[in-house]
Amino acid sequence: MTTTLPSPDQPLKIGTRGSPLALAQAHETRSRLMAAHGLPEAAFEITVIKTTGDRVTDRPLAEIGGKGLFTKEIEEALLAGAIDIAVHSMKDMPTILPAGLAIAGLLPREDVRDAFVSLTHANLAAMPAGAVVGTSSLRRRAQLLNRRPDLRVVEFRGNVQTRLRKLADGVAEATFLACAGLHRLGRAEAIRAAISPDEMLPAIAQGAIGIEARGDNAAAEALLAPIHHAPTATRLAAERAFLAALDGSCRTPIGGLAEITGEDLRFRGEIIRPDGSERLATERRGPLGEAAAMGTDAAQELRSRAGPGFFEV
Repeated sequence: MTTTLPSPDQPLKIGTRGSPLALAQAHETRSRLMAAHGLPEAAFEITVIKTTGDRVTDRPLAEIGGKGLFTKEIEEALLAGAIDIAVHSMKDMPTILPAGLAIAGLLPREDVRDAFVSLTHANLAAMPAGAVVGTSSLRRRAQLLNRRPDLRVVEFRGNVQTRLRKLADGVAEATFLACAGLHRLGRAEAIRAAISPDEMLPAIAQGAIGIEARGDNAAAEALLAPIHHAPTATRLAAERAFLAALDGSCRTPIGGLAEITGEDLRFRGEIIRPDGSERLATERRGPLGEAAAMGTDAAQELRSRAGPGFFEV
């Protein structure tokens, strides 16, 4: 099939949130498409769309609807034809997409680890009992309370810049951010310590950028094919299957990570009570072609072990 490439006269419209990190991800997508197809920057138009998650910043995400808060308005624009593709942080994406939409491409995954960020402490172990940690993530809160129940956790919403400013203002002594986001923003110096997945499993799909398109847009799919990263897709197949089978959302403390070694995939997953009082974990290893099945099987095991009411505080 011959694909009509975008041009300055008919630019490809890329939808994104307006945060500095979201824009960095949209710019990375544009740069990769420019390089893959030999196109000028003018062949692309970045369209900023404000989402519910951007507008409501004074309440925890779990209270206002969980996953989908950073995608709903962008997906509506995509379905309406106002944009051609949408760039998302995959950890924000619900496991079930609106009818007519699909993830048409994934960029190579960045560092999956959480970053410990503090102006006063070198790492989590150095924090004294009673110290205050800020986070808006139920996963990070539960993982932290499971490991360090002696710490105090406060709500800490906002984009990366806002959270770093809150830290400087003394709202908390430390916080967690994704290493990937700090790298993409050129703020790697803010990372006091990168936390190994052996200590804290990341969010599902952390560090991955997904490109969403209408399912009937074959031209967009062909355009994205050269920049699609198959290993990232395989890893996310396991992780998102795990999340889907657990019915995971921003209301649910879940961690998971799939890693590839040669032709084999290792998947680790965990669920934690919101107050950190109990953690259940499991692991799977198998061929790459069984990635999604491994994620689903791991979730079914943890569901069985947890029983009803596990996620209730």
